[in-house]
Amino acid sequence: MLVALVVITLVASLLLGFVYNSTKTPIALAKAEKVNNAIKAVLPEFDNNPSEQAQTLSLDGGELTIYRATQGGESVGTAIKTFSKNGFGGNIELMVGFLPDSSIHRIAVVSHNETPGLGDKIDPSKSNFCVQFEGKHPDHFALSVRKDGGDVDAITASTISSRAYCDAVQRAYIALTKGGAQ
Repeated sequence: MLVALVVITLVASLLLGFVYNSTKTPIALAKAEKVNNAIKAVLPEFDNNPSEQAQTLSLDGGELTIYRATQGGESVGTAIKTFSKNGFGGNIELMVGFLPDSSIHRIAVVSHNETPGLGDKIDPSKSNFCVQFEGKHPDHFALSVRKDGGDVDAITASTISSRAYCDAVQRAYIALTKGGAQ
């Protein structure tokens, strides 16, 4: 009986290792494609590959990634993959696009676990919450909800998710200024 158990465990371990190795590359490629699509969604048209020259910055116990985009050698903006650990459902990851003047162009949600029908309205496909950030400069637009003295209209019944979203955008702006704007 011991030999049978060892053989079954060994076979299961080998199969698990094989499946892991065979899916590791496709999963990595899918994640890279998701990031590239988010960069395209938040920046004006560009002709370089921002992923090739990405820089990372450690901030607030996490890592932000800075992607610089150019068109004909001229800067068209910077995309920053940012995060907040304060979401109602846990971590929220955003891609924030800044124009050369450091104003916000667009924001895309990379990942979240917010409550369906409430907090998931941070996703542009679910509501127009993110539109209020577009064209705003963080120096003149307080990136916090009105309830906290800011300029952002929170999602109804989702103040925690709205605060986390603002937190992530603010962190991206800090990274932009620390990383050398445009």
